[in-house]
Amino acid sequence: MNKKETNNSRRNFIKLSGSTLAASTLGFNVVANPYPKHLFNADTLKVGLIGCGGRGTGAALQACKADKNIYLTAVADVFEDRMDTAIKSLMEEVPDKVKIPDTQKFLGFDAYKKVLQTDVDVVILGTPPNFRPDHLEAAVAAGKHVFFEKPVAVDAAGIRKVIEIAKKAKEKKLGFMSGFCWRYDMPKRETFQRIQNGEIGDVLSLYNTYNTGASWWRETKPSWGKFKKELRNWVYYTWLSGDHIVEQAVHSLDLMSWAKGDVLPVKASGNGGRQSRIEPEFGNIYDHFSITYEYPDGSRGVHHSRQQKETSGAYGIELLGTKGRCDVNVWNHHEIKGVKNWRWEKEHTDKDKPNMYQTEHDELMASIRKGDPINDGIRSAHSTMLAIWGRMVAYTGKDLTWSDALNSTEVLTPPIDQYSWDLDWKVKDIARPGFTKFA
Repeated sequence: MNKKETNNSRRNFIKLSGSTLAASTLGFNVVANPYPKHLFNADTLKVGLIGCGGRGTGAALQACKADKNIYLTAVADVFEDRMDTAIKSLMEEVPDKVKIPDTQKFLGFDAYKKVLQTDVDVVILGTPPNFRPDHLEAAVAAGKHVFFEKPVAVDAAGIRKVIEIAKKAKEKKLGFMSGFCWRYDMPKRETFQRIQNGEIGDVLSLYNTYNTGASWWRETKPSWGKFKKELRNWVYYTWLSGDHIVEQAVHSLDLMSWAKGDVLPVKASGNGGRQSRIEPEFGNIYDHFSITYEYPDGSRGVHHSRQQKETSGAYGIELLGTKGRCDVNVWNHHEIKGVKNWRWEKEHTDKDKPNMYQTEHDELMASIRKGDPINDGIRSAHSTMLAIWGRMVAYTGKDLTWSDALNSTEVLTPPIDQYSWDLDWKVKDIARPGFTKFA
């Protein structure tokens, strides 16, 4: 997979969804709102978007398209240009679904609170992942259903917090869905169901990859302060993104976990480094990782990921079992050779198969309306922790157990009430295995 494919697949897909859905004009039961009385009815779901980047904008589009009576009514970001671009894009795609009064366009680090104070029913969290645990906590406390992007945190302290928030969301019967989108891809659902039904026997070896070219980088302005420069290029700072194994390659680790029935490994070892992008503008993250995870049954999961320009791409998972094997290239190949040979044959012919990003929101909104909302919070926290754990063993050069990693005392992010453009959060030195200590 090359850089263009990666960008199209994840961040720049605002144009990929289907046709605009019009609002219903029948059976209205008026509620208070700043728009004409005919607009909303009793079963309207109002959506608020917090974080107006490409992924947040795409999620808002798909939420609006999930059924005919869903509207975007509030937005928040720290960058006005990102907010304006998001609203413009959404107005081009679903003009009848964007109903945001000027009084519900919020800017600033406390803007998320203002969205939560409105009458939105569902919030979409598309901010960088360092904000995720605190935003999730506030959303659930406010009684809102939540769709939140992966990863769910950048450190173990954040993971522990999200696990507790997921339990509270369950108690409150709130929707709590993560952006692990491959779980909603139809070819993969059938493939992994067959694996769990034993069609390759017991899974002994899991090799997964997320090897790409260089990631995006945005030009900065000399007038910007240190924090603004970092936030504009947040993927290159561990305290903002968790490193690329957490921010991006976590998808492959989620596939690995899915193949094992979400059973957790017991031990991890590995390495990583920074060979290709060594310039200061690329922050303090690595550009490659190689991690081995050991499961309770003795099987091994091996993960490789890199972000290096002019290198070969690979994005998939290969499974070896006691009765066969399974090969998945996430874009166009799903095949099992085992008890019964099988291949997803529609890949090259079925151009109308459901868009997994849309399926996420279709199923979330349907579950909310049914009164039995989806909650995958603990599972998504565990998958994110696999990536954080991998970063830990690579940074320190130490073999670590699941318990070691989950109970780490390291805290990468400041308290949320400290965020301002004057924030001068210390960026840690680039990790050196054997010198960087595990905490």
